[in-house]
Amino acid sequence: MSYLMSNYKPLDISFSKGKGCYLFTDDGEKYLDALTGVAVVNLGHSHDKIVKTIKDQAEKLIHTSNWYRIDNQETLGEKLCAASGMEKVFFGNSGAEANEAAIKLTRLYAHKKGIENPIIITAINSFHGRTMAALSATGNDNVKKGFYPVLPGFIHVDYNNIDQLKAFSKNNNVVAVMLEPIQGESGVRIPDANYLNEVQALCQKNNWLFILDEVQTGMGRTGKLFAHQHDNLKPDIMTLAKGLGNGYPIGACLARGEASQLFTPGTHGSTFGGNPMAAAVAGSVLEIIEAENILDNVNTMSAFAKKLFLQRLEKSSKVTDFRIKGLMIGIELNHDPSSLLQKGIENKILINITGNTIRLLPPLIINESEVCELVDKVCNLIDEL
Repeated sequence: MSYLMSNYKPLDISFSKGKGCYLFTDDGEKYLDALTGVAVVNLGHSHDKIVKTIKDQAEKLIHTSNWYRIDNQETLGEKLCAASGMEKVFFGNSGAEANEAAIKLTRLYAHKKGIENPIIITAINSFHGRTMAALSATGNDNVKKGFYPVLPGFIHVDYNNIDQLKAFSKNNNVVAVMLEPIQGESGVRIPDANYLNEVQALCQKNNWLFILDEVQTGMGRTGKLFAHQHDNLKPDIMTLAKGLGNGYPIGACLARGEASQLFTPGTHGSTFGGNPMAAAVAGSVLEIIEAENILDNVNTMSAFAKKLFLQRLEKSSKVTDFRIKGLMIGIELNHDPSSLLQKGIENKILINITGNTIRLLPPLIINESEVCELVDKVCNLIDEL
């Protein structure tokens, strides 16, 4: 009998330790982790500097309330703002909490303008989290089943369709557009090169807040520290989590301009958000990304993986599309690939299936031999499907 609630359906395997790009079972079996806890352990398992930071900080101070100044938090906030061009940051514990903060900022922005029923436009097939507001923002009806009524104030349009957004220009209740730079949960959906720039221009024209959910795409996953930097964008609000703590829970909502001034004492908070331990770990993540040239490695390994995958997949009748940006990889099939989760376990590789797409999110430290192993194992799985 399990005493855990049944909201997960885990595969029948458990891991006792990890190192680099691999996870290990109690009996020493080794598995290539091509999922990294869903784009979380970007710097690999048990990175020496992360381990040392956690040990050192645990001996000093793990938690104090945000009723007091937290030096590590202030240092991390300065680093993130300097790296992103944002001005202020709020720290929580997850991507959902970061997106909740973004939604609350948008409501404050609207009410300040006298808009009583504000609307945020988000995308169909988006994913912004499991809390009620983040769930309401999410453009996937399947994850909302059983939770209606969801919160009002959200309209969903097709991703990568600027004309649908333009149609709301005369709607005086619209106050923001909230998008993922790449839709991860729906299968690594990459927009046209000019789409996000057009969205930003439309938001500026209509005085809408431009919100980018970089929970999955941020922290180097796409070859830039933040995915929107590929397009020289600067959102009004940006959310982060996942890779920010390399496995230690932390989320961040960054803002600039008017949006950065909306929270005032008592309007929002988090008991654990930005505590000394979380902030210290996230600070180390940023230092490692720079010191170890992680972004260069992402771009080099992305090009290498793309070349190998295309060589193996171009003649496959089962593959309908191949999508890659940095180390976000989606392989769409015309077969149901759900059986490949278990077959992947049998072949010592951890992958993800979303819809008809194999989603791969390998560690950003992956090397050429590990990329070869990744490509070989995934292509073999497809061949055997």
